Amino acid sequence: MKIFILFGQTATGKTAKALELCDTENGEIVNFDSRQIYKKLDIVTGKDRPTNPRYKIWLYDLVDPKETFSSGDYVAHALPILKDIITRGKTPILVGGTGYYLYHLLYGVPKITVPENWPLRHHLGTKTVMELTKILRKKKPEFLESLNESDRLNPRRLIRRIEIALANGTLADKPTMITLLAHLGGVQGTDVTFIPFFHTDSEKTRAIIRARVMARIESGAIEETQSLLNEGYKKSDPGLNAIGYQQIISYINNEMTREQMIELWLTREIHYAKRQKTYFKKLFPQLF
Repeated sequence: MKIFILFGQTATGKTAKALELCDTENGEIVNFDSRQIYKKLDIVTGKDRPTNPRYKIWLYDLVDPKETFSSGDYVAHALPILKDIITRGKTPILVGGTGYYLYHLLYGVPKITVPENWPLRHHLGTKTVMELTKILRKKKPEFLESLNESDRLNPRRLIRRIEIALANGTLADKPTMITLLAHLGGVQGTDVTFIPFFHTDSEKTRAIIRARVMARIESGAIEETQSLLNEGYKKSDPGLNAIGYQQIISYINNEMTREQMIELWLTREIHYAKRQKTYFKKLFPQLF
């Protein structure tokens, strides 16, 4: 049994390599990008849809942008898909950049026993995202680092992390990868290949990400966002917490100029890429 895991930063060619492996390894792609899980979020999130129907990609367009989708939800959906791919004699090719999706798929979703603290939640509910971020950074900076860009803008996620931090809780025990392999029905003889994708030059990284942002704008990112707003979706919806949508909505609402929107979107993408590299270095130090 083979499993390929292609992980790393945005705009590094993961999907192109995954399609190659589909041909050479009789594979099917399983997405672990939290932004591409959502329906209707296509241009801004950069969904790479192969034109050839022989390529199968799982876990695209799974949930509505109004819905919250946790890493536990991801694992619950991904495991049966991986089992099905293997049962049919195909090779799973996991592709993405959302570190905590991959982490919990490999090692299991931690059971956090800290109960809900409703008085604390009520108190924290009056604070802004910036204020919540400062509190969490002061109490448990590692909890903040474990959040992706979308969750850093989600007050519910931040409040839960603060709740756990104040109760001296932990997010996870030290894991072993036996969790995923056991779920898939075979530890012995399983060939898991990790393929990292990272930028090595900061200036080139900025240029590549800028080109990608501009290409998405030219492809209709602003129009896509306006269409979502016309359908009744809001800036506060979980799906629209994704990088790009937040900045475009601010532009549509005349809160910033087009140039400011582009620069802020670019900056957010670059910061996200840096955090991706930091997270994956901690997760797989042997590969760096």
